[in-house]
Amino acid sequence: MTNTHKDALFVLVKSLSKSEKRQFKLYVGRLGVNTDAKFLSLFILLDKLRNYNEKTILESGIVKKAQLSNLKAHLYKQILVSLRLNPVNQNIRVQIREQLDFATILYQKGLYKQSLKILEKAKNIAVDNEEKNIAYEIVELEKIIETQFITRSIPDRADELAIQAKELSAQNVMTSKLSNLSLQLYGWMLKVGYVRGDDDYQRVKMYFEKQLPSYNIDRLGFREKLWLYKSYLWYSFLTQDFLSCYKYASKWVDLFDERPDMIEMHPVFFLKGNNYLLESLFNVKYSSQFNETLEKLEKKVSEKDFPKNDNIASLIFLYVNSHKLNLHFMEGSFKKGLYLVRIIEYGINKHKDRIDAHHIMVLYYKIASLYFGNADNKNCILYLNKIIKNKNLRMREDLMCFARVLSLVAHYEAGMDYHLEVQLKSTYKFLLKMNDMHAVQKEMLNFLRNLRNIYPHELRNEFEKLHKELKKYEDHPYEKRPFLYLDIISWLESHLQNKPVAQIIQQKAKQLTR
Repeated sequence: MTNTHKDALFVLVKSLSKSEKRQFKLYVGRLGVNTDAKFLSLFILLDKLRNYNEKTILESGIVKKAQLSNLKAHLYKQILVSLRLNPVNQNIRVQIREQLDFATILYQKGLYKQSLKILEKAKNIAVDNEEKNIAYEIVELEKIIETQFITRSIPDRADELAIQAKELSAQNVMTSKLSNLSLQLYGWMLKVGYVRGDDDYQRVKMYFEKQLPSYNIDRLGFREKLWLYKSYLWYSFLTQDFLSCYKYASKWVDLFDERPDMIEMHPVFFLKGNNYLLESLFNVKYSSQFNETLEKLEKKVSEKDFPKNDNIASLIFLYVNSHKLNLHFMEGSFKKGLYLVRIIEYGINKHKDRIDAHHIMVLYYKIASLYFGNADNKNCILYLNKIIKNKNLRMREDLMCFARVLSLVAHYEAGMDYHLEVQLKSTYKFLLKMNDMHAVQKEMLNFLRNLRNIYPHELRNEFEKLHKELKKYEDHPYEKRPFLYLDIISWLESHLQNKPVAQIIQQKAKQLTR
């Protein structure tokens, strides 16, 4: 039996809305001969199935095993054609592509003037909407048609097209270099996380400076600036320069404030820009600006004219709820945030086909942290185990490391000492294997290891020692990372002051409010 997540056709069918399913049936039925088509029968059957089951399909008699693969491929293509015709999916990019296809057909029929007329209009739309790759394709087709020596109404037409092609080519090369740099830095971030020391920092710095192309900011368009700011943002995240993260995330979001028409063209980039802005504000503890930005984002995505599709809905769910959790972490209002757990669990199940595994794991870690702050250590451990036991997670090694460290602390808090020794050995081996042993982690592991050798009346003294040691690293350029995942300092202070950790964080939040 094929897994639901591995069968692309079944996932596509299940992703369709009621209106899209209805349109597909109308599209198929436009020709009477299709009403009894096998691919339509297969579509109806897959729509009814709760889980993909090849045996059920074959037993239905619709198709023989040898023909199933071809029939599925044909159905997949027909669904895509139907979706392309849906007005909901008719964005500017699709419309320009359609005009380019029409112009190509006219050119092949020898109707050069009609083709050029469509191309000129499509090119202007493409340039206005920063679709410069398509614009370059259009110019290249215009050049081909002009070489037919049929139209000579514009004396300098050849020079005009040559200049346009050169300018668009240069802009596309710049975009390609910047997008390559951004992608490489993003991959580095997912695989390794933040820089761990001077060697890491110098390696990232040298790579960034070598790969960053020379540019004049005044000559860059929307698209080039977008990739430029993304590159600087990932570099800032990697080097743990969170003020610079805030700076470039703000510039990213400002691009859409200056060109609101671009939101319709690039809704995903708009959402991601706001996501990184909120993440940066969380890292610098700028709570008032964080709250304002989150409210502004929620208001914007709820507007009627904001683009809507399944992918966008998934991203809105992911970003909005993730940062609602962050807001409760900043305020120390862990108990108030518990209502989000049910919403997030429901959303994960609803959007699981469009949200990657490590983003789901990040949500689980945040939920675990929420329970930890609420002193519900057993539920905290429950969600951390979803991360620790995920053998397929190859990215975000830093998340895996801190999930294990938090699990150790939660086991101690829950009084589950009988698990502590095994957990310590397992975590220590994992951190050595990942080459991710930070000074803060070493201090935590040593503290937890020594707990079994001290008397109860000595405990406060040990907490004080650990607190004194960890305070040294709170503003350290390469040791800030652990405090982003777990507010260890506040946890220690809660023990020293005999107060709930939530109360400690709330007191700090009031002092930091700005």
